Amino acid sequence: MLRGSAGTPERVEEYRIGVGPDTTVLDALVDVQRTQDPTLAFRYACRVGMCGSCAMVVNGRERWACRTRLAALGDGPVSVRPLYHFPLLRDLVVDMTPYVAKLGTVGAAFTPRPDAARAADVPSGSRARREIDAAIECIGCGMCLSACTIVAHNPRFPGPAALNRAFTLELDPRDDGQAARWRVLLSDDALARCHGQGNCTEVCPMGLRPMRSIVRLRQRAALRLLHLRPRRP
Repeated sequence: MLRGSAGTPERVEEYRIGVGPDTTVLDALVDVQRTQDPTLAFRYACRVGMCGSCAMVVNGRERWACRTRLAALGDGPVSVRPLYHFPLLRDLVVDMTPYVAKLGTVGAAFTPRPDAARAADVPSGSRARREIDAAIECIGCGMCLSACTIVAHNPRFPGPAALNRAFTLELDPRDDGQAARWRVLLSDDALARCHGQGNCTEVCPMGLRPMRSIVRLRQRAALRLLHLRPRRP
């Protein structure tokens, strides 16, 4: 396990625990904290795969600790480290401030038009619903940012979660934030920077497809650059 804190060198520490067929990484961490090292710091809340607060990198891949059974990782030691590309607070706990800041960069808050209805009628079988089904229900765990190689090299890149959110707002007929949002999306550090590797989609524990959202935004961006107004579903 990789441990450390802000301003101090990181170090690797090893722990041994008893493992059952259903023991998860989170179970193991709790066991270590209770029986071997009470100073070990990590986040968790629901323990049932809903909140996303236990996101970390296990055996080199972003995972939720509460959903990851040790038996599924195979024989041998299991490596655990904090998410990449976030400031480290302590041990497995990272500062999520950059995640929130990136959402703010693209205007991820809904901005209602003055004449917008208070509620939107979006039938389950409608084209609008089919468009956003693969993009809604993000719970902000930060795993897609950790897996994104562009986030590592360009701190101005909004990242998959923010761009995914921008896509859902772009398709909301009640939203009035498009003008400001597109100034960011069409800048050199947003849509143009994504390399299309799809790591974000691969690691999303909610089954969302941020890469698809980015592609759809690029298609709409092309229409804007051609002075053709994209249609909303």
